[in-house]
Amino acid sequence: MAERLQKIIAQAGIASRRAAEGLILAGRVSVDGVTITELGGKYDSGSQRICVDGKPLTLSETKVYFLLNKPKGYLSTARDERGRRTVLDLLPEVRERVYPLGRLDNNTEGLLLISNDGTLMNGLLHPRYKVNKTYVARVTPAPSEKALDKLRQGIKLEDGLTAPAEVHLLETGAAEAKVEITIHEGRNRQVRRMFAAIGADVRALKRVKFAGLTLTGVKRGKYRPLTAAEVKELYQIAGIGQS
Repeated sequence: MAERLQKIIAQAGIASRRAAEGLILAGRVSVDGVTITELGGKYDSGSQRICVDGKPLTLSETKVYFLLNKPKGYLSTARDERGRRTVLDLLPEVRERVYPLGRLDNNTEGLLLISNDGTLMNGLLHPRYKVNKTYVARVTPAPSEKALDKLRQGIKLEDGLTAPAEVHLLETGAAEAKVEITIHEGRNRQVRRMFAAIGADVRALKRVKFAGLTLTGVKRGKYRPLTAAEVKELYQIAGIGQS
């Protein structure tokens, strides 16, 4: 059955549909030896040879799921053309072709899911399901409760008004504060930009919770496989049936 190319790539666990579109536009996808650079075409994975970066898709690969405690200094991508370290360098024993679910920027650490399940990845990243992400930020100067209320109500950024955030002041001092913030949107560098909008600079940022999962028992730079119960719960959160 013919399907859109980005959907086929997502089903193979290569990337989310949005990221797959980027792969196509970058000329990294070919069908029967022909490089595809335009979106919209439909293809049959059963009868056509579809490759990403020259490697054929494997749609029947066993699905794997990992929770990684990402340190600073690693890119949340499968590979980097400039040879910089990526989060997959922290999972050298994993043989499946896995990819990070979403992104944490280079200077942000904390919880990141790694998988080859494109269907789950796409579901958890879809804005419709409002999957919660909790961060702890060390910011300076220490914001007032009045300033934090602006985040709780939703604050205007250059790309529009944010959804209301759940915000808790954990520690405060003369020069800086530690703040916990929970959001469900996934805009680029959103937490840093939200604090900047109230005049606070984020000096350190860590994601401590995602879709109910936490970093408990996982040291910085280490990872663990998800349990079957955790994977089932993620499917429920993403609003899809588990295959």
